Amino acid sequence: MIVAAADGSALSNPGPAGWAWYVSDDIWAAGGWEHGTNNMGELMAVLDLLRSTEHLDEPLRVLCDSQYVINSLTKWMPGWKRRGWKKGDGKPVLNVELMKELDAALRGRKVDFEWVKGHAGHSMNEAADERARAAATAMQRGTPVDAGPGFPDTARPTARADFEVGSTDPEPDLFSGAPEPADDEAPKAVPGTAGPRMKARLVGLTRAAVDDPAAAPLHPGFAAHSSDGETTSGVPWPGGGEVEFLAVDSLGTDAGLVRWRTGDAIHAAVWQEMPAGWRLRFAGMSGPAPRR
Repeated sequence: MIVAAADGSALSNPGPAGWAWYVSDDIWAAGGWEHGTNNMGELMAVLDLLRSTEHLDEPLRVLCDSQYVINSLTKWMPGWKRRGWKKGDGKPVLNVELMKELDAALRGRKVDFEWVKGHAGHSMNEAADERARAAATAMQRGTPVDAGPGFPDTARPTARADFEVGSTDPEPDLFSGAPEPADDEAPKAVPGTAGPRMKARLVGLTRAAVDDPAAAPLHPGFAAHSSDGETTSGVPWPGGGEVEFLAVDSLGTDAGLVRWRTGDAIHAAVWQEMPAGWRLRFAGMSGPAPRR
């Protein structure tokens, strides 16, 4: 079995973007675009890996830190194709050109995907991430990308690099990671008020994150907005303070929205359940921070 890690990177997302897959220091590849998104990089890494190994009669295991990629390729794609490459809400599938090429590349292949936590010391994931980030940085600087050796004694595949950001939505919204039901399965939950178990779980997680924002378990695709509407890389709400919970809403079977007040500020958090447990997917606040 071939085991490889695949990863993507984008500076400013969208912005200069890179992708890479990694088997060993002697077998890896990378590339990039002047303008792309992190998810485009994640998908392109898998696509190039599939094309680079199509001549090998061995099963392939792909290590990914992107639930979006894994769910897209293993759960959601059959429904998208049946609906003419439309999502359940009727909107176009995100990154549809890449998805179609991945669909073709997966046919007849023995491929399985394994989720690994990003930026957590997994050696192969870190190696792919470093090469993807280096490719994105090279695109930003206008310098040549180190494309890597690929597989020994094989020609590098000719992969498209002209996918345009904007031909479909460049990134999924906060809730597009929620699973779509199988063809023969009715949805298990619909958005609405969270049940007692989910409410208790998300209130506890949120209370702990308010007390110590730096220790909040973050989703790999974590995003946040501060009170002035600016995107921030960290949890924007201050730690501690009087907390008045306003509502806990279910966004499906594995995601929930929590809203609360501290002083004059209103806060929101979206939590998503992953194999490793609940993770903070989005954090935001409006109004002034509470006084200390």
